[in-house]
Amino acid sequence: MRLPLHALLIAGLLALLAGCQEKVTQDTTPKDMTAETLGHYCQMNLLEHAGPKGQVFLEGMPAPLFFSQVRDAIAYLRGPEQMAPILAVYVNDMGATGATWDQPGYGNWIAIDKALFVVGSARQGGMGAPETVPFSSRQQAEEFARVEGGRVLSLAEITDDMVLAPVEDFVDPNPQDDNTDFQNRLRALSNKAGG
Repeated sequence: MRLPLHALLIAGLLALLAGCQEKVTQDTTPKDMTAETLGHYCQMNLLEHAGPKGQVFLEGMPAPLFFSQVRDAIAYLRGPEQMAPILAVYVNDMGATGATWDQPGYGNWIAIDKALFVVGSARQGGMGAPETVPFSSRQQAEEFARVEGGRVLSLAEITDDMVLAPVEDFVDPNPQDDNTDFQNRLRALSNKAGG
């Protein structure tokens, strides 16, 4: 069976076009914040807010989405509203030299899946919600937890309710440390139910 000439020409052109296409690799190198960097959810200048930040690179977008809290970046990962596939996510390493709560640092971005997080500490993030505080070192994370409270978790160990629940519903991941408030609320509910 012989193919018509136009079919051969089309097949040849398609093969030529396929060979000429260059696959452009998107730059997902972490970007440092500037005075113009705004938080994705709050649209506020991130340099004016304390605590660690996060950035998420989406396919086809040259600039990352920045988040004023690491908790928000994790919530974005877990939520259904991504505009495009996620290529990379970075968070500030709060154990890096020079990183402070007021100035989380420059150039100290680490891949989110390489970080360890202190969850349930006394520290609040840039928007006043409980923060998931990232570290590249387990020892530094454990020291932070010893001083500020909370416990050290990997990204996979952080449950959805730790990052997706409203602030007033935040579940303390370490409730055995102070159970008094819980017991008081439980007694109040029991008294209401009993009449």
